[in-house]
Amino acid sequence: MQRWRGLEDIPEDWGRSVVTIGSYDGVHRGHQLIIRHAVERARELGVPSVVVTFDPHPSEVVRPGSHPPLLAPHHRRAELMAELGVDAVLILPFTKEFSKLSPADFVVKVLVDKLHAKAVVEGPNFRFGHKAAGNVEFLIEQGKVYDFEVEVVDLHVSGAAGGGAPFSSTLTRRLVAAGDVEGAAEILGRPHRVEGVVVRGAQRGREMGFPTANVETLPHTAIPADGVYAGWLHANGEAMPAAISVGTNPQFDGTERTVEAYAIDRVGLDLYGLHVAVDFLAYVRGQLKFDSLDALLKAMAQDVQRCRELIETAEDVGGTRERA
Repeated sequence: MQRWRGLEDIPEDWGRSVVTIGSYDGVHRGHQLIIRHAVERARELGVPSVVVTFDPHPSEVVRPGSHPPLLAPHHRRAELMAELGVDAVLILPFTKEFSKLSPADFVVKVLVDKLHAKAVVEGPNFRFGHKAAGNVEFLIEQGKVYDFEVEVVDLHVSGAAGGGAPFSSTLTRRLVAAGDVEGAAEILGRPHRVEGVVVRGAQRGREMGFPTANVETLPHTAIPADGVYAGWLHANGEAMPAAISVGTNPQFDGTERTVEAYAIDRVGLDLYGLHVAVDFLAYVRGQLKFDSLDALLKAMAQDVQRCRELIETAEDVGGTRERA
């Protein structure tokens, strides 16, 4: 899959294509409906499929300080889109100048002049251009002028997550923030993932017999509520069952919020400096402060056993483990 950052990265000889545009944070199951439709339509027409997305999130430029927690960084979204069969991803730098581009200018500069759109696939509530003035109806009219089709896909998907509310990135962020990683996984179609580089912490876990990878998460990451979770630690191409702790470590009067993963039954791992990923399978318990170190150690042993059981059960029924 080709990856372009900015219009200038698009090959000069790029021909017609099928395009879909959106932030697509998380590439959740609703997003997947649109992207799969774009891929299928592109194959029918014999042309490549392109996803257009933005960096940073448009809200950060339009309303500074309002950047939402991200469900997936751009490289992860690109990986997920590649798995859906997308041929190219275009990441447009979203600047103040770009935010002032009218819907008509966006159509010409992006869809017509650069991507040579043969078809555009969007959800019914798609908005674009300055002050989000462009909508699907406007896009359809522009298609008549510039010779591209517009296909609207209903991305309405719902399930048990969020009490039956339609799946969305906003709902997923809310569930993650509440620690409902199982609900988030239903929307995403996979476990919620947090990524970052392993850094040196206080190393108390190592001293207590539970050495953890202290993950310095990427900016604006959607991090689950404080507590203990079962999941997987992905490193060096391997997915390792893990007990995951999120929080400030109140037992030792910590103040900095961290994500730490203990690779269950693994000895001698040296992950410092590596970029790793942590997948959250299930919530185990909230963050607690214990009366003694012995009580903490007993709870940690129980946590690890509970995590081991949850992971084994998940893998026995088909599993939700992903490759690193």
